Amino acid sequence: MGSKKNGGGGGKSHGIEAHPNDNPITAFAAVTTYFSYAVLIIFGHLRDFFAWAFGTSRFAVLTKKPLSGYAPLLKSWENFYTRRLYSRIVDVFNRPITGPAGAHINLLPRKSVGTGYEVDEKGSNRRCLNLGSYNYLGFADDWKVTCRDDVVGSLEKYCVGSCGPRSDAGTTALHKELERVVADFVGKEAAFVFNMGYGTNSTGIPALMGHGSLIVSDALNHTSIVNGARASGAVIKVFQHNNAENLEAILREAIADGQPRTHRPWKKILVMVEGVYSMEGEICNLKSIVDVAKKYKAYIYVDEAHSIGAVGPTGRGVCEHCGVDPADIDILMGTFTKSFGGMGGYIAGSKQLVNSLKQMSLGSSISNAMSPVITQQVITAFKIIKGEDGTNIGKEKLRLVKENSDYFRARLKDMGCEVFGDDGSPVVPLMLYHPAKIAAFSRECLKEGLAVVVVGFPATPLVLSRARFCISAGHNRKDLDEALAKIEVIATRMKLRYRKSTFG
Repeated sequence: MGSKKNGGGGGKSHGIEAHPNDNPITAFAAVTTYFSYAVLIIFGHLRDFFAWAFGTSRFAVLTKKPLSGYAPLLKSWENFYTRRLYSRIVDVFNRPITGPAGAHINLLPRKSVGTGYEVDEKGSNRRCLNLGSYNYLGFADDWKVTCRDDVVGSLEKYCVGSCGPRSDAGTTALHKELERVVADFVGKEAAFVFNMGYGTNSTGIPALMGHGSLIVSDALNHTSIVNGARASGAVIKVFQHNNAENLEAILREAIADGQPRTHRPWKKILVMVEGVYSMEGEICNLKSIVDVAKKYKAYIYVDEAHSIGAVGPTGRGVCEHCGVDPADIDILMGTFTKSFGGMGGYIAGSKQLVNSLKQMSLGSSISNAMSPVITQQVITAFKIIKGEDGTNIGKEKLRLVKENSDYFRARLKDMGCEVFGDDGSPVVPLMLYHPAKIAAFSRECLKEGLAVVVVGFPATPLVLSRARFCISAGHNRKDLDEALAKIEVIATRMKLRYRKSTFG
């Protein structure tokens, strides 16, 4: 259903999680959402009981007692949730596509069958306006003009794959060039390129942190950060989302107490945040967080998966947007899967840091190196963003992604919808809350020719289901206006205009 998060958290104005009684909209949504889930769970357990009693249900095999001496393999809350809730709406997730994920997209409709789904073979491709892909700068739309020649040229010179990890025979001249480009772009001495965005965090963090160290992580950090931190063996503490005061309180207490049991000083402390939070669309309160980290001499790690290339006047990410000197950030991490139209990720910092990563990270010694073809795609995208191709294309893309995102967010708010996120962020979450509305919104949008991403538990807290729009430079104003007109009709029909229809 999306990227899992590390718990809830206060911070800005997440209504239900922070102060449910202070906001009548979110308080009403919380009560009715819990009631909806209660009904679904009660009837789900009743169906399981009858399946056990009569053995006639297609799920009967899952409810039988395990063999003697064996623990239940599937009987758990996760299994129950998948069978009785998720399987009812599985058709709205992961719809296959038959072309590039540009501003418009071809979808193969699906329908739920049992605990899974099947593609509607009789139906044809559905042409939709794409409001769900991470195509922030529109490289999936104009790649034939902007990147194809360079990419095809690299394919002729190299191979599709590197056929080895970076530390063995997998590093090409393109990888070294990309690392120089990244380091220059983000304002760091050096950078190291990984073949996967998720793997950048999950294999990079354990190489930096270990026993005797402390990680202080934002409550809404991505699951790749969560899993990387857990794999490191470091002690993990969580501070309220985007809340510098709470971060300071946690750091002060942690430094005063020291390590568990021994109370010795921490070997090192790392504060971890994201540039743009992928489920909230909020931009990090970076200045305040950096001030706190520097005050307590903690290192700071910024994940720019959704901000590099998409945020800031020249696309240099959250540091540029917030007016923070990159020299004040110890570790800058980012991915190439969004703004650059490729895959993989990077960690940038001092030469000493990068050299250590090359030796210690499993992303260097075990994971296969990023494909040279993708590496060239990213290099070319960087050149366009920086204007080194001799055109104004990159500057125009950066202008459009910001203007389109701000326009789309403002229009949704004018409708009376509950919308999260900050201006300047290409991620625009529209709150659905109720479980039944997750599937209904997606299906109604598909009927109107809109491809949208809907997200629910466990990718979000139980009561904060949402539709997450990702706005692109490839969208034109006519596309957005037509989409907004359709969304307004759907939102009115589904009672999503919480601020007007319910409480206005």
